Amino acid sequence: MDSNEFRKRGTEMVEYICQYLETIEERRVTPSVEPGYLRSLIPSEAPFKPEPWEQVMDDVENKIMPGVTHWQHPRFHAYFPAGNSFPSILGDMLGDAIGCIGFSWAASPACTELETIVLDWLGKAIGLPDDFLALKEGSKGGGVIQTSASECVLVSMLAARAQAIKHLKQLHPNVEETQLLSKLMAYCSKEAHSCVEKAAMISFVKLRILEPDEKSSLRGETLTKAMEEDELQGLVPFFVSTTLGTTGACGFDALEEIGVALQKFPNVWLHVDAAYAGNSFICPELKYLLKGIEYADSFNTNSNKWLLTNFDCSLLWVRDRIRLTSALVVDPLYLKHGYSDAAIDYRHWGVPLSRRFRSLKLWFVLRNYGISGLQEYIRHHIRLAKKFEQLVLKDKRFEVTNEVKLGLVCFRLKGSDKLNEKLLSIINGSGKLHMVPASVNEQYIIRFCVVAQNSTDDDINYAWETITDFATELLEKEQDDEFVETTEDPRKKHTLAQKRSFFVRMVSDPKIYNPAINKTGTPRISMEISSPTKDGIPVTVQSPPHESSWISWPLAFLFNSTDDGNSGKNDVMLRFRHLDVKMGSSRRNSATGNSSPSPDGENGILSLKSPKKSPQLMRKRGTSPNIRANGNSS
Repeated sequence: MDSNEFRKRGTEMVEYICQYLETIEERRVTPSVEPGYLRSLIPSEAPFKPEPWEQVMDDVENKIMPGVTHWQHPRFHAYFPAGNSFPSILGDMLGDAIGCIGFSWAASPACTELETIVLDWLGKAIGLPDDFLALKEGSKGGGVIQTSASECVLVSMLAARAQAIKHLKQLHPNVEETQLLSKLMAYCSKEAHSCVEKAAMISFVKLRILEPDEKSSLRGETLTKAMEEDELQGLVPFFVSTTLGTTGACGFDALEEIGVALQKFPNVWLHVDAAYAGNSFICPELKYLLKGIEYADSFNTNSNKWLLTNFDCSLLWVRDRIRLTSALVVDPLYLKHGYSDAAIDYRHWGVPLSRRFRSLKLWFVLRNYGISGLQEYIRHHIRLAKKFEQLVLKDKRFEVTNEVKLGLVCFRLKGSDKLNEKLLSIINGSGKLHMVPASVNEQYIIRFCVVAQNSTDDDINYAWETITDFATELLEKEQDDEFVETTEDPRKKHTLAQKRSFFVRMVSDPKIYNPAINKTGTPRISMEISSPTKDGIPVTVQSPPHESSWISWPLAFLFNSTDDGNSGKNDVMLRFRHLDVKMGSSRRNSATGNSSPSPDGENGILSLKSPKKSPQLMRKRGTSPNIRANGNSS
């Protein structure tokens, strides 16, 4: 394809994109396909000879589009928004055409400098303290674009880990870093995103997951109590991840309370994950949700969620960039340049070396819409969410289960979790709407988020009419016992769960992808931990019987041993949300009838034995703590 054909095909592609977005509501919002559908439509090997461009585009429409979930569809109300706009698309096009790899200032000065400037622009608009701005006089902080909030949390935790090890090494110069690592403990709420747990796994640190209050908010008192308990066990708190706008119900941790509490723990890194909600803080009336940010060490939000910028464009700010980069610097000679001491090299701010020119699309959006245009867009979504909330509240059959502050409404039929599962299943199965569930306060709830850029009041009315029509039909069938699954003869079971496609079942029934969810009741921790010593005397702390927290400790996976003579005393109960395997166990059927390995025993936990410890290691470390914890997924 030369430049002349590119002009022609590029014009056609722009027209195709415009046509797609203008007529997207005519398409089914979710695909009606089964896993593997595409393998039968596409050859098993790449073509040896070139194929006509027209044939490629025909296959896009006839083979690819039938398997697409249309996130920009006005009937798409699952997850949070996937930002998109024409200025953003154009910015990505130009960045792709320039094709620079901006790992350092010298690799492309404009790529680096525009990112710094745009992050300062947005940091000011959000209301971040001056310490987070790179170009503010006397500031040591700054912002960087990462691929996702998951990467923001990970690099923050890695930086916190490096600082903690450095501090401990100064106190205990003769102790191996691996032993110091085993003492580190991070903290988050049960409602925090799963990326925090993944970050702990990658960082090989313990993570204590704490119970929030009834509003999905982690409180300062809960955190302080957990950290004090852990310190008595010889553990070292080093990182706290708070959330402003949780995924499940858009709850807000008590950031100011937590910040004040952490003044007693000066070496603990406080991170704020505001992937969705953080974008809304550009509105003056919503800045109160950011209260307490002055205590934070890092903050992230995803402009690719609610600022009309397409993925990937997740924004991370830090108060002290040296604390971040010192954990990630690898500086070979071939990457150095003459301005290394005077300029920012963003390769030191994250995991990957190579970086795209992502600041262009954010710059295009900010300039084309202005802060005022983006504020209007966010306020419009919030108004539509409030409208939907009022519609729910007017129907006595339903209840709203979250405090609606932004664009997410969580609701459910008054009744059992099973009833709400059925409702969501038939709605998603119809293809008329797309929503997803969550488990909040041990209840199955349905999430309704305003997502499409140009959503209207008519879209909200349509959604509510669809929901209530299906609810009425479902309740009538329930009353007539026509919707109850028969258990007398398995061969006669023709329930909706078996008829609907795998895709619909996956998004409607969380047990398919997380068998531990929706267990009856919350497993409670019974923790008896022997600390190495306190003033030379062994200490045992018994946690309160109703404490609800659990510990994810991936390092124990590597040390698993089945021949420990003291197995009765060294059982370590662990929780791994991501694992679909139980060591030494056979496969069993999940609650949905699909055969899959299960990570959970009775309470959704894994039981691993501690490793044998050499006498030399025992002398260095003292008695190994005996940790027992359990919990279920959120």
